[in-house]
Amino acid sequence: MPLKVYRKENVSKRKQTIHVISYGILFIGAGFLFWAFYPLVSFELYAQLFLRRTAASPLPESQTVSSLEFAQSVYADGLSLSNNLRDFTQANVWFPTSNLPVGRDDLDTDSFTLSIPRLNLSNLNVLVGGSDLSKSLIHYLPSSLPGQYGNVAIFGHSTLPQLFNPKDYKTVFTYLPKLEVGDNVFIQINGGQYEYEVYDMYIVNPDEVSVLEQQFNDSILTLVTCVPPGTYLQRLVVKARLVRDTSLSLK
Repeated sequence: MPLKVYRKENVSKRKQTIHVISYGILFIGAGFLFWAFYPLVSFELYAQLFLRRTAASPLPESQTVSSLEFAQSVYADGLSLSNNLRDFTQANVWFPTSNLPVGRDDLDTDSFTLSIPRLNLSNLNVLVGGSDLSKSLIHYLPSSLPGQYGNVAIFGHSTLPQLFNPKDYKTVFTYLPKLEVGDNVFIQINGGQYEYEVYDMYIVNPDEVSVLEQQFNDSILTLVTCVPPGTYLQRLVVKARLVRDTSLSLK
């Protein structure tokens, strides 16, 4: 006779239900993690392969403050845990203020529109000299207008691709990394239209303000957004050069 007999315990329906629910919650949690982190991982892989991480003349870290420190000093009164530190819908916290160009207030227009056919973005409003990125794109520290010699820097907000809405300015530049050299950007201003062609794309840290420098030997458009998607760690810079001026024919 056997010394011991092992019998499989009958699992109650209640325990079976608990097990099923537990595994279900586990898979749902894993799905949410994948949903949230996949865009970041895929962007980093793409950036490593196709985007440079550089700038023409970055400022030494010892000579400037980071955008986070600037935001803290201006909006949070020194409290690092303040919710205001996360308010990156304000364009003036994207880069430190040290050595930035000075914007002009005598330009003859307050706004214009921007279109990027490759991204299916049409007639986006660009506010000249504004700061609130939740309501429009921002022509930051304007010293010249599109079509003129100079560097027109336009900031736009981005977020996770899953939250993209072409009508929401807090997400409108989410797919800016999908642009390629040779793509076109159109500016409509004062009844005229200017066509720009992308010639360079790269990633910089927030303290590398050289991307905002004014150089008046060419007509340059600089599009800027935060990357990786859904974060504010770095800045994607898209440079485009004026290739066609149709303002006379449209008047």
